[in-house]
Amino acid sequence: MQALLERASHWLALVCRVVAGVALLALLTVTIADVGTRYLYRLTEGAIALRVSGSVELVSYLMLCALLAAMAASVEKSQVVVEAFSHGLSPAIKARLHGVYLLGFAALGLVLFLGLLDSAAAATRHGEVTQDLRLPMGPIYWAAAALSLLLGLRSLIHALLGAMFGAEQEVSHGE
Repeated sequence: MQALLERASHWLALVCRVVAGVALLALLTVTIADVGTRYLYRLTEGAIALRVSGSVELVSYLMLCALLAAMAASVEKSQVVVEAFSHGLSPAIKARLHGVYLLGFAALGLVLFLGLLDSAAAATRHGEVTQDLRLPMGPIYWAAAALSLLLGLRSLIHALLGAMFGAEQEVSHGE
């Protein structure tokens, strides 16, 4: 059971890292293109007037995807261990406490998922679109809901690994 959970978590983390990486590359591409076209406009004194339409909107939605995916990919590294409170505890107890701590992230992922699912259904039903590019909001909410579900699922997997099996996770030590 423990090996199955660890393997599932590994593959989910890999998917999340790929999504986060693609979103960050797209975000950087949009930003560089926008800055480059603005600079070209200034250099040519308005003769070449290329623009990246809706760049701020694109960057904000790509940032949403990148952050949710990166959070989901890194949940096992989320706890900052405060040595003053836990230095006397055994590693197994620390791992179990970390597992209980991750239950909060599992709940957060579930709450975000349910809220975004409701928003996606409402946006699809009412034909809601983005302000600048007039893109449908439904798929954006669906994608954010899926990434939130991955956050909750990976948190739950690592909560089970820590709380039930006492599996040690990589944590930040505040350094």
